[in-house]
This record gives sequence, structure tokens and C-alpha cells, in this order.
Amino acid sequence: MQTKRVLTSWMIAMINVAAICNIQNFALMAEYGLAMVFFLIFSSICFFIPVSLVSAELASGWSDRGVYTWVKEGLNPCLGFLAIWLQWIQNVFWYPTILSFAAATFSYIFMPQLAENRIYLLSIILSTFWAATLVSLFGMRISGWISTISALFGTILPIALILILGIVWLFKGLPSQIDFSFKSILPDLSSFKELVLLSGFIFSLSGLEMSAIHAKDAAYPKTDYPKAIFLSAAMIVTLSILGSVTVATIVPHNSIELTSGGMEAFRAIFTAFGIPWAIPIIAAIVTFGALGMMSTWIVGPSRGLLATAVDGDFPPLLQKMNKNSMPVAIFILQAIIVSILSLIFLYMPNISTSYWILIAMAAKLYMIMYILMFISAIRLRYIKPHVERAYRVPGGMIGMWIVSGLGICSSIFALIISFIPPSQLATGSLALYESILIGGSIFFCGLPLLIYWMRKPEWKRTPSAAAS
Repeated sequence: MQTKRVLTSWMIAMINVAAICNIQNFALMAEYGLAMVFFLIFSSICFFIPVSLVSAELASGWSDRGVYTWVKEGLNPCLGFLAIWLQWIQNVFWYPTILSFAAATFSYIFMPQLAENRIYLLSIILSTFWAATLVSLFGMRISGWISTISALFGTILPIALILILGIVWLFKGLPSQIDFSFKSILPDLSSFKELVLLSGFIFSLSGLEMSAIHAKDAAYPKTDYPKAIFLSAAMIVTLSILGSVTVATIVPHNSIELTSGGMEAFRAIFTAFGIPWAIPIIAAIVTFGALGMMSTWIVGPSRGLLATAVDGDFPPLLQKMNKNSMPVAIFILQAIIVSILSLIFLYMPNISTSYWILIAMAAKLYMIMYILMFISAIRLRYIKPHVERAYRVPGGMIGMWIVSGLGICSSIFALIISFIPPSQLATGSLALYESILIGGSIFFCGLPLLIYWMRKPEWKRTPSAAAS
């Protein structure tokens, strides 16, 4: 008899760490200096853990089609479609940021000055994303292989290396760019502009609802999954703190670029240690990790969006699949939108500002999805209490209200505060900055509602019928 394979707490924790913790986020967090410790802990308690626990319950009760089913069952089909759309479209805004990070990192192999060249970044973003889209059309086998190798060698290895080298830096008595004191941990709460980047912290800790489906694969869901959540939360927060502190310690605050801060830290370390020849090597490794991560996310959310075609939420044109069960039409639409969004690097005051606006837009859309998810979780406790859930948020209804309430409040906070330009970045025209964020939020939330309102009975068919 074949023994059923199950996941341990450690396995689930490592899945979460590999999916969320990335050197790309360290530069953004380093902008706050040592105060990042406070913000990371705050974000974890108010957002990260609530997302983990709530999505674990929903995944163990409704494992079919993720957030689409959760919101559809908890609220209504229209909002379910909006939720899965937002989960997809926020990734579309995120792609140019991970690609700009990859392009800036890649430039350290041959010419680091290109990291601040707009034309170079735009060229790499467009060519790389379209190439990755073509590769993804070959199916999950190739995409999964790329993702596995890149996560191990392109993400985990560089993070471990920068932490070790940062410790050596301090032990050698090399200069620190931040003040290591308890007072420095406390943030400046006197101005909202000082808090704007906090929405970036919350966004960097998002995505655990993607892995919550593993809750039902644990040997003892009621104990193993919560253990995994708290273990991965501790690991992600610890690694993020240490990595961000390393970048802030080595790179002067006024020199931190959101796209290349991590590589600036590596360059300073390798130069100080007399091994500048290692810079191109680590640049190649980090670039590979970033591209592998992007390749993973190209496939997942797009296939999730395609799943709504079963209920006729998409016109037949966008239901088209190839022989490898890849959503060809959605991939092409996605690549076109990414290409248009990437043009922002040509028109904002600097590259870091362009990077931040894309992050802020992605965070806004994602936070709306999370608000819908938390509300659905509360309502499902009332309207479908008898649906079997392998894991439940502890504390009964009071526990669900507290956990989901924290998630809703933190999501609303991140949604609102990101409308304010951060004081750390030159955003240029306030009118242009606000127009992009407000106009983008209205358009990308209104578009799926318009599509849903215009849907026709003949749109409803199984995805297999759309295969070419």
C-alpha cells in the first residue's frame, strides 16, 4: 500500500520563506535605517500573521481555485472575479519592479553605471519579459524546473552570503552608516510622509495565501500549519531584518537605490575585502534568482485567472489555451500591459521613484483583494459554519474577528497611506503622482467589474474547450 506523503511544519515554513524573502526587498527596508526593525515586527503582527492564519482556514475548507472561490462563496461571484483579477493584476505591476532589479543587478557584471540608465533598464525589462512569456508557453514542467533551481541558488544563497559578509564587515571594524542604538529602532512618527514606505513593507510580506493550500497536506493541520506559520514568520522577519540592516550598514542612506541597493552592498563588501572579481559572479547569481522568481509568478496567477472562465467570466478570446494548458491569450495581454507600464521609467524624476510608484500601485490593488478575503472569512463563519475545515483560526468567532480585523485595518492603512508621496524619494509633480495612483486604482478595479457586467451566457465553457 502506498503511504500518503505529508508535509511537516519545517517543509511548509521553507516554502513560505522561499516565496516571500528576497534580497530585492532589502533596499526598500534599508531606507528606514534601524527603524525597519519596528516596522517589520508591526507589519508581521498586524498583517503577515493574519493573512497566514485566515488563508490557511479558507484553503483547508475551499481548496478549489483559491481566493476566487473564497470571495465568491463568502460574498458573491462578481466580487470573487474582482478578487482573482486583483491578485493577477497586482503581479502585472510587480513584474517591472523585479525586472528592473534584475536589469540593475545584471549591469554589475560588465558596467554598473547602467543600473541608473533608463533606456538600458527599459530594454532589458521588455526583452526579458517577452522571452520569459514565450518560455512559459512550454508548460509547467520547464517553469517548475527553472523556479526550483533559481530559488535555491539565486535567492537563498545570496541572502545567506550577504548576511555572513555583513557580520564579517562589522567584526573587521569597517564603518557603519547607521547608529546601532535602541533610540534608532524607534521610528519618527511625526510625519505621515515618513510612514509611506511602510506600505512597501506590508506588500513585501504579502503572498502567503498562495501557499496556504498546503495546510490540508500537513499531517496534523490544527497544529502543524500554525507552527509552520509562526516558524516562517520568525525566519522571514529575522532574515529581512538582518539583510536590510546589512544594506543600511554598508551603503550610505543617500546612495541607496531601490533597484540596486543590494548589489551596492555586495560591491562595497567585495571591494573592501579585496575581491572585486567576485562582483560579476554574485551579480549573475542574483539576476538568475530574480528571473526565476518572475518566471514562477508569470504562470501561477495567470492560470488562476483563467480558472474563472469555467463560470463564463471571460470572453472566449481570453480563454484560449495551447497544447501545454498554458493561457496563451492572457499571457499576451499580460505582456502588453507590462510593456506599457514599464514606460514609467522614462518619465519619472528617477529610477527609484518609478520603482516605488509601481510598488505602490501593486500594493493598493493587492490590499483591496486582502480586504475582500478577510471580510469573506468572517462571513463564511456565519453563513457556512458546517463546511469542514481542517484548520480553523483559533479563538472561535472572537478569534476570527480579531485576526481578520487586524488584517482589514492594516490593509486599509497601507491602501490609504501609499497615496502620500514618500519623503525619502523625489516624486516630482504631486499632481502627476496622485493622478497615476488614483486613476490606476479606479481603472484597474473598474475594468473587471465592467467585464463581469458585460459577460454573456455563451462565454461559459470549460477551459479544455478553448485549447488549440
